[in-house]
Amino acid sequence: MKCRVCRGKAVIDLPRHNASFCPSCFDSYLMDQVWKAIDEFRMFHKSERILIAVSGGKDSLALWDILNRLGYSTIGFHLDLGIGDYSRESTEKTRKFAVDRNLPLHVESLTQEVGASVDSIADLTNRPPCSACGVSKRHLFNRAAKTMDCHVVATGHNLDDEASRLLGNILHWQDGYLEKQNPALPDEGSLVRKVKPLNRLTEKEMAAYAFLKGIDYVVHECPMSVNAKQLFYKKIMNEIEQESPGTKQAFYFGFLDRRSHFYPEKDESTPSFLCRECQSPSYTEICTFCRIRLKVSLAGRDPDSGARS
Repeated sequence: MKCRVCRGKAVIDLPRHNASFCPSCFDSYLMDQVWKAIDEFRMFHKSERILIAVSGGKDSLALWDILNRLGYSTIGFHLDLGIGDYSRESTEKTRKFAVDRNLPLHVESLTQEVGASVDSIADLTNRPPCSACGVSKRHLFNRAAKTMDCHVVATGHNLDDEASRLLGNILHWQDGYLEKQNPALPDEGSLVRKVKPLNRLTEKEMAAYAFLKGIDYVVHECPMSVNAKQLFYKKIMNEIEQESPGTKQAFYFGFLDRRSHFYPEKDESTPSFLCRECQSPSYTEICTFCRIRLKVSLAGRDPDSGARS
């Protein structure tokens, strides 16, 4: 197997591009894909400071490494979800990555912020774990960005993530989510911009980058996501991709090309309230995150709830 560019020995085969690459040419290809994503969707500029939401997995750590190599000003933000050994390993690998590369990292604990770990929050609020996690992350990422004077929050969502999410949203015709499925969401009031610079790259490509760059990351999936529909949709997309390479890319970018036709640009409705608890924009008097926090607090005081205080 020879590299398509230099004809040297290839180490990775990319069927969707009908191409193979050696380590050096693969690195150039991958960096170019990130540049294209940043430029095409006008994600951020060199003058802006970027908060990287770092989980300890390959995608977010690789994203931090890539943006640092590209010369952007970044700070890592890691949220310890309190999921036993999984969270301990995630935090340890994130800290080591930052120390080894002399990169700034801020770590917060969900248990300290809400009063319970993500699995306990799910039990106490009757929410699926991924829902409780998502609400908490969105709130705390945004708060951290404002506190640390960052202009944008960048996450490590890759092409596989976005294609499987799109499939799920279309299967259930989730118009609200489809309308907002964009790799660059603009800032709204005190809600900072959110971007996904890896949206042109697959999970396989990010794993290859992490391996070639010696990035030590958490390999296994979050134990709370075992029954998540997202993993089921990802499995379906992988089976289709196996039979027809390039389908994920065509499906996802085909939607983005037609998104304005399905969902015409309009003035975004802005939240009507400032949450009376945290002063964040909210469509209700108390935002979803603070309602979760209050439920956890009340459950912890109820001796009949069986909850840990």
